[in-house]
Amino acid sequence: MSRPSDRVISQPALADLADVPATGRWIRSGALRLHALDYGAPGDGRVPLLLLPGITSPAVTMDFVARRLTDLVRPIVPDIRGRGFSDDGDAYDLESYAEDTEAWIDGLALDRPLLAGHSMGARIAAVTAVRAKAALRGTVLVDPPMSGPGRDPYPTTLPAFLGQLEQARRGTDADEVARSWPRWPRREQELRARWLSSCGEAALTQTHQGFESEDFFDWWPSVPDPTEMLYGADSPVVTEAGVREAERTRPGARLTPVPDAGHMLFWDSPDAALDAFRDALRALLD
Repeated sequence: MSRPSDRVISQPALADLADVPATGRWIRSGALRLHALDYGAPGDGRVPLLLLPGITSPAVTMDFVARRLTDLVRPIVPDIRGRGFSDDGDAYDLESYAEDTEAWIDGLALDRPLLAGHSMGARIAAVTAVRAKAALRGTVLVDPPMSGPGRDPYPTTLPAFLGQLEQARRGTDADEVARSWPRWPRREQELRARWLSSCGEAALTQTHQGFESEDFFDWWPSVPDPTEMLYGADSPVVTEAGVREAERTRPGARLTPVPDAGHMLFWDSPDAALDAFRDALRALLD
């Protein structure tokens, strides 16, 4: 059973969905009810792409990414447990997130989908691929956190995340978001302001703790082919040392930097990041 939620979705946030060209889909993962935005329909002829967002990104905040991919694939963007319309969970570790991902593939009858994720979503995609409980065409990992036991900490602290969450709960706006994320497109600043309050404090806290206690490199060497990693050339999350370790521990994987981008690739440098992402998807489709 999910616990009582501390999350809020306001009427202005709900109104954002009027401009999103996607259908809401629901599945169950154990006792949890999980929601996603589906930019297509079963049998429409396109290969499904399950696109997993980051720690503070409900599905709607990746609309601008999904709608730039619809000529290539059928994007499906979940609200990860504890975010958006999806239920809160009792656990927010990588294995639990991977079980939800497997439930999406099974519940929507996705035939060998592509699996991609940004940040937290990239870590979930790696674990799902290694578990091999769902057939995949390949994976794209976008700037996965490489922190973990004995490693440098995740560069954004938990108090910083919780401070942003508190701002959203008391009511923030795009101008305030812009002070933290000045390079983002205005619409994405507005969506951040309206939708961050749909994220639960437990989801953010336990996930951030997982960034420090769960090591990405326990999974990365076993991610099956084909896989590709995209990372921001200026990312504080995927550093030069992290790139070298990723190359050494997973020979054969293509690692592609996105110029003039930090950790939030699609928001920092939308055109370059989306071009690189489309190239990676084309390679997997071919």
